[in-house]
Amino acid sequence: MMSKGRTLVMIPTYNESENVEVIASGVLASATDADLLFVDDGSPDGTGAILDRLAGEYPRLRVLHRPGKLGIGSAHKAGIRWAYENGYTRLVTMDSDLSHSPSDIPRLLAASNDADVVVGSRFAEANSLEGWAWTRKLLTHLGHRLTTIFLRLPQDCTNAFRVYRLDRIPADFFETVESTSYSFFLESLHRLNINGFGISQIAIRLPPRTYGHSKMKLKDVTYSVRVILQLAWRTRIDRASMIYTAPLPGRNIAEQAQADRAVTPPRCARR
Repeated sequence: MMSKGRTLVMIPTYNESENVEVIASGVLASATDADLLFVDDGSPDGTGAILDRLAGEYPRLRVLHRPGKLGIGSAHKAGIRWAYENGYTRLVTMDSDLSHSPSDIPRLLAASNDADVVVGSRFAEANSLEGWAWTRKLLTHLGHRLTTIFLRLPQDCTNAFRVYRLDRIPADFFETVESTSYSFFLESLHRLNINGFGISQIAIRLPPRTYGHSKMKLKDVTYSVRVILQLAWRTRIDRASMIYTAPLPGRNIAEQAQADRAVTPPRCARR
């Protein structure tokens, strides 16, 4: 059985058989008081089977298997839901391609003492993307520029390397995030921001990709741009619909959403 400690590290995977052993050992060595959950979307390259073997070797490691590729944002929501259900109070999320260094986890956790969400930022210091291909740099900087201009967020909104204080964020808050793809990261941070949760960031440096392969396609980029513009417009003309309200007892999320459209919901109370 897992220890059900205060901290969980969650990593989504899809066709990452070549590097999950490296990232698992690195996380468990760096975050010695944390458990580790992999969310695998039915990887056809055998990633799931490797993770099952690792789960037998590491008592703090578990695997959540999903039937197929359902989207990176959907995988994050599934992992977040699992963390709440199993009683964790802090959740670290990161990529599985070793672009996020497990050695940065202690710094992220330390910063979460004074914030509800901490983001590892690729823009907090110069030359943090040294060695990256120019196309990848261009897309990364474009995403950051757009979220800064349209969503007024100075943080690195498209980066998945984060810590969430689950003991301060309502358990069903992330169900309000509609995006199931890469735009989950920017939409979730935007919703957290306008609902008054404290967001901070720490500087991280990302090495050139040496393991795995980028799953982001051109259609993901264009869709994320569309989501940014939609969120900006919705926040401007119907901000009330973006404000979280806790579901009433005995009422499910869908019923509550319908009721919320009939009234102006109050601002989320910080925990």
